[in-house]
Amino acid sequence: MRYLVMIAFRSAWNRRLTLGLTVLAIALSVALLAGVERMRHSVRSTFAQSVSGTDLLIGARGSPLQLMLHAVFRIGEPTGNIRWHSFRQLADRPEVAWAIPLSLGDAHHGFPVIGTTAAYFDHFRYGRGSPLVLASGRRPDHLFEVVPGADVADQLGYRPGDQITLSHGLDDSDLAEHADKPFTVVGILARTGTPVDRSVHVSLESIEAIHLDWHGGAHLPGLAIPAGQVRKFDLAPKHLSAALIGLHNRADVFRLQQAVREFRDEPLQAVLPGVALGQLWQLTGVVETVLLAISALVLVTASCSMVAVILAGLNERRRELAILRSVGARPRELFLMLLIESTGLTVVGTLAGLALLALVSVIGAPLVQQQFGLTLQQALPVPGEWRLLMAVVGVGMLAGLVPGLRAYRHALAEGLTPRT
Repeated sequence: MRYLVMIAFRSAWNRRLTLGLTVLAIALSVALLAGVERMRHSVRSTFAQSVSGTDLLIGARGSPLQLMLHAVFRIGEPTGNIRWHSFRQLADRPEVAWAIPLSLGDAHHGFPVIGTTAAYFDHFRYGRGSPLVLASGRRPDHLFEVVPGADVADQLGYRPGDQITLSHGLDDSDLAEHADKPFTVVGILARTGTPVDRSVHVSLESIEAIHLDWHGGAHLPGLAIPAGQVRKFDLAPKHLSAALIGLHNRADVFRLQQAVREFRDEPLQAVLPGVALGQLWQLTGVVETVLLAISALVLVTASCSMVAVILAGLNERRRELAILRSVGARPRELFLMLLIESTGLTVVGTLAGLALLALVSVIGAPLVQQQFGLTLQQALPVPGEWRLLMAVVGVGMLAGLVPGLRAYRHALAEGLTPRT
């Protein structure tokens, strides 16, 4: 077997330019196929890590998936607001261990602003139960103090002590800016790989303070309340966007969910994060399947090209095969040699594709992290990739059967007889 590998390698090396293009085609198709799987795994992993430890997500009644996307991943529109009084009633139930209020709707240079309480820093978990950690500074304990996530601080160059202003809604125009009430950066969160990195955190009282002279999404004409006078007003929160709930005992999750469903003061819903994510995967599953199917077709095309190249080369290799037969090579050994050649080309193309994907991941990971908040896997293939890579090698072996059988049937006399 070893001598067949050496003969196949030397024969392929003599045709390295033609076969190099075939390897390149296989490498590109493998990079595309594995890239789709890696992106799918990264998206699901990032989403799953963002809701660690939360038993229920409470918000206004509507689409559970919409509530999940807006409250946890800062995507889309809210389902509505819930009253602070309703939140307190639910948070004070005996089965509730902790409750994190979330108020969204403002932004800072496109990054969402989250109004919350100290419970956010005490109980929010991501990944495998990791708590939030401050990379520098401290929490926002007073009015007009802000703690940005790691991406916000890196992209905008913030350090503790810097002054920033927030914008009403997601519009960064000057007309929507709360310019009269600047905030001071008092801390920066360590990187989490979740939407927290792209968020700006303030207190609920600060959210109320910057909206004292606003109504219906617009600044009230003729009314201006300076930052130094906001403490004269009631800054207790009135409404929230959503709330994250943790329970003492997870067995109580359905009982609390039923209580929220039957809540009389206002229509609310309690969503299990895992169920909402399941709905999201059902929606994206079709797109993922289409992308994988397109990538598989590209791979099959590349394999067909490899078969065509090897078959075309057989005619030029008639004399080579005939000489091998004349020195004692049996037909099955020629068959194995062609099979080894096609499999070797596929393996080399697969390794080159993985190297290309790793290079693209290293270069593109910061951009994907910055634009979409997704953390790309950059090193070893993810679990789903191994199955795809084994399938690629299997396709390469199958592709070698056609030229192998052709060589098997090649007659000694035909190879040694010059064609006219």
